[in-house]
Amino acid sequence: MHRLGLAARTVLTNGLAAGTEEILVHGVAAVCDPLGGLYLPETGMLVVSDLHLEKGAAFARRGMMLPPYDTIATLNILAAVIARYDPKVVVSLGDNFHDRRGSEHLPTDLRKMITDMARGRDWIWINGNHDPDGTTDLPGLSSDELVYGGLVFRHEPSLISAKGEIAGHLHPAATVRRREKSVRRPCFASDGHRLLMPAFGVLAGGLDLRHKAMQGLFRKETLVAHLLGRDRIYSVRYGSLMG
Repeated sequence: MHRLGLAARTVLTNGLAAGTEEILVHGVAAVCDPLGGLYLPETGMLVVSDLHLEKGAAFARRGMMLPPYDTIATLNILAAVIARYDPKVVVSLGDNFHDRRGSEHLPTDLRKMITDMARGRDWIWINGNHDPDGTTDLPGLSSDELVYGGLVFRHEPSLISAKGEIAGHLHPAATVRRREKSVRRPCFASDGHRLLMPAFGVLAGGLDLRHKAMQGLFRKETLVAHLLGRDRIYSVRYGSLMG
């Protein structure tokens, strides 16, 4: 939730937002932003993943009451990162909504927020395991996968080919020791060939990079965790992370 305060404090340095980290994924320049978005300057594309919109509402439908403010909080952060980069294309990498009914029951004011953000740009919803049927009455196109600008965008990482893949689903997080205490943060995870996105939704959890679900996805000798800090990205090699 602290990400909401970042936009006003950010200034541009050398054409990039302060606190960002520029990396290469399969030879393509990518900017990791502490708000949780990935910007691709060559194509003007902004990538986010695992928004899990309407998660509180989905839990309420199952009798578990959560504060109903997660969607507006997530959309406010999304609006901030879109304002920062003014992308030509926005790609949301699946689990855009927390369940199949989320987009259908999205309140009118929140639907308008998305419509306003999408105006004047292309918007692609990648289907996820939580929302495999796409979206209802929202701007943009739905797809199971997108190949664009030398990269492949999908929700779940492939076990067959990692080259040029940008994926979500696993909500990577990592733990480092700082000032004699451990700090666990969501992160972008990349070995230069594949990149896994952090979950963007404010109620989405994280899975440690050392979890068995991550095994076999990366070359550990070149794997770097780009952790989301309060106002900057912290890049830490896999071997320096806490187990």
